[in-house]
Amino acid sequence: MKLKDKVAIVTGAGSGMGRAIALGFAGEGAKVLVTDVNRAGGEETVKMIRDQGREAVFLLTDVSRSEEVQKMVATAVEKYGKIDILVNNAGVDLLGNSQTVAEEDWNRTIAVNLTGPFLCAKYAIAKMKESGGGVIINIASVEGLSGLSNQVAYSSSKGGVINLTKCLAIDHARDNIRVNAICPGGIETPMVMDLVNKEGMEPLKKYLIRQHALRRFGKPEEIAKVAVFLASDDSSFIIGSHIIADGGWLCGKSMSTSEIFKGQ
Repeated sequence: MKLKDKVAIVTGAGSGMGRAIALGFAGEGAKVLVTDVNRAGGEETVKMIRDQGREAVFLLTDVSRSEEVQKMVATAVEKYGKIDILVNNAGVDLLGNSQTVAEEDWNRTIAVNLTGPFLCAKYAIAKMKESGGGVIINIASVEGLSGLSNQVAYSSSKGGVINLTKCLAIDHARDNIRVNAICPGGIETPMVMDLVNKEGMEPLKKYLIRQHALRRFGKPEEIAKVAVFLASDDSSFIIGSHIIADGGWLCGKSMSTSEIFKGQ
């Protein structure tokens, strides 16, 4: 097992990619602190891990609140004695451009998607240093590398996460702490699917699928496999990188001219 006896914190692990990552880590031998603002979802993730004979606990945590993040870190250390891995996955996606997004939605997006990973890293790194090092994985997005219409807050926050990753990696490499990011494309998470399956959103769903060369959304489990790789010694020489796992979103537009002229 690649993560035997490791202790991992996974934020936003009550569903989607966070849940898949928590399950993937547990399957590789890690003990997992599952955190989320959704108690029911987080506790269900813990149950799924325990049903596999693995170890996990849940803590209700809003990563935008410093006192809750500090409690999260303290809980992991009190329960398991150390922190080896931190996955900053918790996130929100509130639509709007500069003229339509409400200021409170902008502030909430930045607070959860960018300040949250900063706070989690800030307090986890101190404990990682005490135990000789660790791994931090930030879940960014292809939208942090290439903007998307009507996503000014989300895309901006994820661009910040990518550069936060690089700064943390530079600052803490000599502490034996590796920091990397994953940039997923469209993934079949509740956040994404709840949006595209709303009434009137079928054109958006078709558009997003066409952005991927593979012509499909990704599965949370596909991102979890990348996270396991980055958390393990298999990636021991990778630091400050953003790993693109996007089904071909960024490699170029894949619609043929016949598809364009047919309006497909």
